Amino acid sequence: MRATCATIHLGALRENLRRVRELAPGAKVMAVVKADGYGHGLERVARALEGADAFGVAGIADGQRLRAAGASQRIVVLSGPDEAGDLAELRRLRLDAVVHDDAQLDLLAADADPRPLRVWLKIDTGMHRLGFAPERVREVHARLRAMPGIDRDIVLMTHFANSDVFDEATTTQQIERFERSTSSIAGERSLSNSAGVLGWPEAQGQWVRAGGALYGMSVVAGRIGADFGFRPAMTLSTKLVAVHRVRKGERVGYAGAFECPEDMPVGVAAIGYGDGYPRQAGAGTPVLVGGVRASIIGRVSMDLVTIDLRDVPDAKIGDVVTLWGRGLPVEDIADHANTIAYELTCGVTRRVRFVEDES
Repeated sequence: MRATCATIHLGALRENLRRVRELAPGAKVMAVVKADGYGHGLERVARALEGADAFGVAGIADGQRLRAAGASQRIVVLSGPDEAGDLAELRRLRLDAVVHDDAQLDLLAADADPRPLRVWLKIDTGMHRLGFAPERVREVHARLRAMPGIDRDIVLMTHFANSDVFDEATTTQQIERFERSTSSIAGERSLSNSAGVLGWPEAQGQWVRAGGALYGMSVVAGRIGADFGFRPAMTLSTKLVAVHRVRKGERVGYAGAFECPEDMPVGVAAIGYGDGYPRQAGAGTPVLVGGVRASIIGRVSMDLVTIDLRDVPDAKIGDVVTLWGRGLPVEDIADHANTIAYELTCGVTRRVRFVEDES
């Protein structure tokens, strides 16, 4: 069995939910569990976060999985219905639907099922991805309220484009557009994602939508989840499968990308891009070998990485290598790979063994 393992810290998930509630004490929390719980496993994340007020998913299929796993909370399909057949399934599973486009309005208007469907009305305040223009909000809201198959308690929502930059005007402008377009409409509000919770307390509304923060991650430049009181929910690890002494001037890995500056020990760890470790992580990307900081050298291959062991001279075959998680923030790896932490955890592949841990 390959030694590559993703340990999911269930206690950290629960603690991170508590921390979100601490930061947004007046709001209900939608735990966003799309992309298989940000790569942590949809069902296990939902069990750990059973204290959430709702779950946010990308599509109906995730709602099916959550209901099959016993989740009783509100489940919000963030993309809403795509075709007429979706409406019956949304009602059968008691799923909420985000409505963001005229085509969806037409589906709902043509639907004769009188059972009330709960909807969230999405407003495009500046992201320019999904949502109705602010000047149309009253019209669309009135149209939805007039439909017999729509629950009259409609949640008003938007999505921030740049909320991870706390001193930039874009989010302030989005908040103002949202408030102007909804000022005369009754109903609950939902504006903030994880970064919004961290940096924009005036925009919490009645619902916050926490994603990366629940998994202990930050997308704020130069900051890690721990800076905001969050704990990593995934530790990705493997073991050394070889240790070599390589002479000065010799080259390591594909294309000889690393030249040894001196006689040095080189370790080989059983992980690669076939496991979801980023191929673009270059020399100098940190790892922990037996808890001691070291770094990758050479190119990441499909199954293996090579490691500079000069700072771990006693390293031996079988020693644990931590790629990210406890003791090594995933944000650090993301910086070296020119990406964000979310992409790394979402990209862990099916051949990695997942283990649950209560810490």
